[in-house]
Formats: sequence, structure tokens, C-alpha cells
Amino acid sequence: MLMFDLHCHSLFSDGELLPSELVRRLEVKGYEAVAITDHADSSNLDFIIERLVRVSRDVNRFSRTMLIPGIELTHVHPELIGPLASEARKLGAKIVVCHGETITEPVIPGTNRAALEADIDILAHPGLLSEDDCRIAAERGIFLELSGRKGHSLTNGHVAGLARKCGAGLAINSDGHAPDDFMTSDRARQVGMGAGLTAEEVENLYEDVWKWLSGLLP
Repeated sequence: MLMFDLHCHSLFSDGELLPSELVRRLEVKGYEAVAITDHADSSNLDFIIERLVRVSRDVNRFSRTMLIPGIELTHVHPELIGPLASEARKLGAKIVVCHGETITEPVIPGTNRAALEADIDILAHPGLLSEDDCRIAAERGIFLELSGRKGHSLTNGHVAGLARKCGAGLAINSDGHAPDDFMTSDRARQVGMGAGLTAEEVENLYEDVWKWLSGLLP
């Protein structure tokens, strides 16, 4: 199974590692690609993306694991998600994640819907996602996240079940902040199967996301 992670954090937000070290640690684990998607709102969006774009150019010259500059819009008001997603694209973010309505944090109600109507790629840990919102994700080709992170993972089964019903795409991500957060392929399978997927569905999930992701790689 090709390994990649499309949602993790460096010390540009609340992660522990420089981008270069983060990529190196995943290179040793055999990853094909990683998107660093640090937490952002209007206060730091430009600061983060500019630096991730710059370091990705340097890292990708020498690393087998490709670094993809991204961003995670986090706890911004639903009315701001669309404009900030568009700004992130203009600044060079190749992957735009939105922090969904996880049950472990006081995310503003309506965040999931606003994110799914914006120019994003992944709705992270969407919590008790509604069926209507799941159908929007399916129609717009937005991946719903199955999270490997403690707390956020509590609703993985709900998300996986709705995605299967609605035909929405899924992505398994670590939401990694520290070295021990990043998953092996066996751990990723466990996260998927723990959410109710079969081993074959987990393999197919990774293949589907890779087909999309490969178009973003340098």
C-alpha cells in the first residue's frame, strides 16, 4: 500500500518538527508524499503558505518523499471559509483542509457545510456529519477524513458509514503533530478497519486518493 499523509502540522503552527525533519522522518518510513497543513486563519495564512511553498521547492529536489504545501483553515467563522480557501489557493496551497466539526472542540455549527461549499480538498474530522453534508462531499469530490488522532477519531465509524452510503471519498490521515503520530501502513489499516471498513476498502481508499494526489506532485 502506498503511504502518504495529507494532514499534519509543523512548528509553523502547533507541531513539533521543522518541515525538513518531518519529511525526513516520513521518508525513512517509506512514505511517497506528505502535505503539511498547518493551522491558519486570516492572521497567519500568508506567513505559513509562503514558507511551505519555499521549503517544498528545496526539499523536493533531494527527498524521495514529496512535500506538498497545504493549509488547514481552523476555527474560522463559516462565512470566512470560502474567501480564505480562495486566498490560500492564490498563495500557492496545493491542498486545502478545513477543520471540521469534531466533537472534541467547540467548532462553530455550520462549519462543515460552509467548508463543503468552498474550494477545499479535505474536510478533517467532521464529527457527526449530516447525511446532506455527506452527499455534498460526494457531489463535489471532497474527501472526508478518518482521523488517526485521539479524540477526533471517535466519530470515524459514523463518517465511514455515511460515506459508504453516499458514495463520498475518504482519506485516512494522522493529523500528526509529533514524530510518534505518523502511521505505518498496518496502523492506517487498523484505523480504517476500526471505522468499519474492510481491508479491501482501505486498500481501495488509498488507491483512489493516490490517483488524485499524483496529479499534484512535482
